[in-house]
Amino acid sequence: MIDFEPWDRLLRQYVDQQGRVDYFAWKTEQPQALGDWLSSQKNLDFTSNCSTFEQLALWINLYNAFTISAILEMYPLESIRPRILGIPNWLAFLWFFQRRGYHIFGEHYSLAQIENSILREKLQEPRIHFAIVCASVGCPLLRAGAYFPEQVTQQLDEDTRRFINNSEKVHYDSDSKTLYCSKIFKWYRQDFLKVTSSIPEYIRSYLETDLPLQASTPISYLYYDWRLNQRIS
Repeated sequence: MIDFEPWDRLLRQYVDQQGRVDYFAWKTEQPQALGDWLSSQKNLDFTSNCSTFEQLALWINLYNAFTISAILEMYPLESIRPRILGIPNWLAFLWFFQRRGYHIFGEHYSLAQIENSILREKLQEPRIHFAIVCASVGCPLLRAGAYFPEQVTQQLDEDTRRFINNSEKVHYDSDSKTLYCSKIFKWYRQDFLKVTSSIPEYIRSYLETDLPLQASTPISYLYYDWRLNQRIS
């Protein structure tokens, strides 16, 4: 199976504790490191009898590594949703996720295929939505380190708590009694409802402060920021 130590070292070097990526330093100092590592792994054989934990760590790491490698190739850029004359270029945006440009285990995958066919449909783990990143500000924060099979359950729990307790992603207005939350909860609502009866109750189960959330709590979805999640060293 894949050795994720090189990926782990790169993340620790170029991602801060706020989940922001120093693309400029990464591309300046080690422009080939991630691509070379991914290339060295592409003809490995996939072990079909590996555990759910091994598969979760494997595909979350690969999704994030493929995403970051694509951004490094295109960098500098301001947003993963490009614009033409001020209008969002949705075709280029969809192509970013749909193109089968990532070679691993002797096959070509798209980001959408890894997310939807493997992580969502096969592994049925809603917490992946707080771990896989599309490199935008609205995404979950990128972990400053790789996922490992023996830790992945705890890591996903930490990611979910970090996301839900981040007031930029989730907050409650006590005056209007409205729950404001990321559109991730709207787009992937059915995934969360497989493990809980409502979105407010799912959120409440991870909150560090006790809020009066129940199934009937009104929800308003926050603006999703597609700007590149980066920092400049």
